Amino acid sequence: MLGLLRVHIHRGVNLAIRDLRSSDPYVIIRMGKQKLKTRVVKKNLNPVWDEDLTLSIVEPLPVKLEVYDWDILSADDKMGDAEFDFTPFWEAVKMNFDDLPNDTIITTVKPTRTNCLAEESYITWTNGRVVQNMVLRLRNVECGEIELKLSWINVPGCRNM
Repeated sequence: MLGLLRVHIHRGVNLAIRDLRSSDPYVIIRMGKQKLKTRVVKKNLNPVWDEDLTLSIVEPLPVKLEVYDWDILSADDKMGDAEFDFTPFWEAVKMNFDDLPNDTIITTVKPTRTNCLAEESYITWTNGRVVQNMVLRLRNVECGEIELKLSWINVPGCRNM
């Protein structure tokens, strides 16, 4: 294991309606065989989860994110998906910063056709750790974005980067 990737799922913005007038959204993140899920926020197209989901990193694989509408009587409806490559973040973690001023921008990741970024994303040195805030535009749906933050947790005894 290399360490732990903490994915802070902050909120959804302008998510799609999947029930009569609203949706009951939750987020699933996947990396390799790992699958983690947020709680359901009832009747809200702009939900605030403010939840930390932590993935064990063995190798830097893409992270897949899916948003669903929870339904009690039928299968949950898909509300879009996104994917991000956390290689730029991983490269910043491997640089082993420790003496940078707080909120120093290490690198900028620009939106492209191959990533789901809705806007530029900055990888920064914040409060003694590498952090990346990002806004992901959901695919395969009419509208919606997810705001999240990545941070790295070193685990004693993990193999060197």
